[in-house]
Amino acid sequence: NEFVTVATTRPETMLGDTAVAVNPRDQRYRHLHGKRVLLPLMEREIPIIVDELAKLEFGTGAVKVTPAHDANDFQAGLRHNLPQIEVMDETGRMNQNAGRYAGLDRFAARERIVWDLKERGLLAGTKDYVVPIGKCDRCKTIVEPRLSTQWFVKVGPLAAKAIDVVKNGEVRFTPENYKTIYLNWMENIHDWCISRQLWWGHRIPAWHCRECKQIIVARDAPAKCTQCSSAQLEQDPDVLDTWFSSALLPFTALGWPEKTRDLEVFYPTSLLITGFDILFFWVARMIMMGCHFMADHPAGSVPFREVYIHALVRDAERQKMSKTKGNVLDPIEVIEKYGTDATRFTLAAMASPGTDIAFNPDRTEGYRAFANKIWNAARFIFMNIERAEQNGVWFLREFQTRGLAQEFAGEDKTLELKPATLEDRWIFSRFNRVAEQVHEALSSYRFHEAANSVYSFFWGDFCDWYIEMVKLRLSGGTSEQERQAARTAFLHLMTVFEGALRLLSPIMPFITEELWHAIYDGKPPLKSVALAAYPQPEARLIDPDAETEMAILQDVIVNVRNIRAELKVEPKLAVPIRIYAQDGVQRLVEQNRGAVEKLANVEAISFVPTELAKFPGARHTARFDVLVEYEKKIDTAAEVERLGKEIKRLETELANAQRQLANDRFLQKAPANVVEGLRRRAAEVELLLQKARDKLRELSE
Repeated sequence: NEFVTVATTRPETMLGDTAVAVNPRDQRYRHLHGKRVLLPLMEREIPIIVDELAKLEFGTGAVKVTPAHDANDFQAGLRHNLPQIEVMDETGRMNQNAGRYAGLDRFAARERIVWDLKERGLLAGTKDYVVPIGKCDRCKTIVEPRLSTQWFVKVGPLAAKAIDVVKNGEVRFTPENYKTIYLNWMENIHDWCISRQLWWGHRIPAWHCRECKQIIVARDAPAKCTQCSSAQLEQDPDVLDTWFSSALLPFTALGWPEKTRDLEVFYPTSLLITGFDILFFWVARMIMMGCHFMADHPAGSVPFREVYIHALVRDAERQKMSKTKGNVLDPIEVIEKYGTDATRFTLAAMASPGTDIAFNPDRTEGYRAFANKIWNAARFIFMNIERAEQNGVWFLREFQTRGLAQEFAGEDKTLELKPATLEDRWIFSRFNRVAEQVHEALSSYRFHEAANSVYSFFWGDFCDWYIEMVKLRLSGGTSEQERQAARTAFLHLMTVFEGALRLLSPIMPFITEELWHAIYDGKPPLKSVALAAYPQPEARLIDPDAETEMAILQDVIVNVRNIRAELKVEPKLAVPIRIYAQDGVQRLVEQNRGAVEKLANVEAISFVPTELAKFPGARHTARFDVLVEYEKKIDTAAEVERLGKEIKRLETELANAQRQLANDRFLQKAPANVVEGLRRRAAEVELLLQKARDKLRELSE
């Protein structure tokens, strides 16, 4: 007269129950250990087993065990040697083991079983319950767990070798934390089911004899059974798991099992680049198969020496792209809008190891502007080439035919570069430092650092500074000295530009290829820039003194520009400036007076013996003081009123931003990019507010 109450979301499977499990720590059922119960409807006696499958806090604490229709129950059945009773066929209908429910669809059987339990007074109750249900991705029907015969690979011995080669450093992971993840997976690995019931794939090379049921595994289709000689053979209908076939790729693609020349030369490969989501599915399996099948290879059994795990591309809110969510970005559409090179550069610039890429098309627009910057720099250079040729500057054609790019890579010293001017010494030094940074970044798979280094050099150093400074010499003149200066300027300009294209080519291959061919007038020394020597850092051209002096000169120019902007000086109006500086800085400015006057739009430069800090609007730095001499009549009262309103507006905006940033609920719920944008704006407003207050104080004094 005692009952054990269990709960289930699949009543139809109770027809195949072979035990009831209770937790060994559950005092409620201790007196029932080793007893038997009668299974309702089937009138079958089944044991009460003690197993961790039952959870004390879940449901009634007792759970039905159906080894043939649940993966967890299957494992419990193996632990307790329980019978495996299938009650459904492959179509989802109840079979002969289901008794009087045989022939019913599983869902019809479910309704009938619940009704019958209720009629017999054996139903404790029903309630709604949310449960994860596996569904077919294509037809969306429910997948029914069911006992079936499959092919397995015993992975214990394979995994042991694959663990050893990672631990001893034969295979290295970048980022390194994936080594720990890999080892954790491999040390807890289960036997591998390699058979799949699919239409397409590599057919399993096994034949079943219809007469004696013998299984024959062979490389070629056998004509008769090896045991009874029957010709009634049928190949196994299953196909291999796609990851099993893929795991063999590193050596089968090179001719294995034959000992081919390709296998000798190209196995193992140096680097595998892949995503973390297939680290276990593919990377681990390739290592296992390589260690097993290529154990006697003279260069080592591992399929590759290094594994670089790249990031996944997510949307701007760092959500995984999904058709269901509607946040998928079509890369073809992005490419058509912004260009292939800009899209590639965006991904490279954001490819920081260990973090996913939050892809925002707006950022791609910025790198399209970078491509335009490169193109415009090339147009300027080519326009000046034509002008130079008209003036008889012969060496440009010499550059194109002989390829001084090779010299810059250190391969031809017949025309060794000897930069003399500050800007030439500086640009060659910067180029070589950037080449060194790029090499270091690429060798450690920090592609974002390589991309950003080239970007900063090409846009900032080369376009914004060097081209503007070298224009002074490119204009040439009538004297031989001026003509020689123009020749040297062209030589250095072309050399750096051509080297920068080669440095950039792996990230932006299309625009660099186009411009590289244009430099050599369609007749380059090699078919592609990708085949040209990659720039190597050259120690003789690294000049720390030039970099320091150029930094000082840039500081002077930038400060003058900032003062002009604050004073709202008309862009075309050249103004005089006064500078107080020590002898070294003064001499530097005097030697590069033309560059300062041109790049800062300065009419005249005068040097003063005393500091300029007492003058309103003067800039004071560690090396110099600079003052822009500019007077503009303003309505002081109106300006004070305007500044007062501006300060009040900025104070309100800053207070609102600070209030939001101090709100924990806002910080938790708002997207990361929104919070980051608000922080940036708050910092900008704080700076603008300080400037407005300083300006108001100056007018009040």
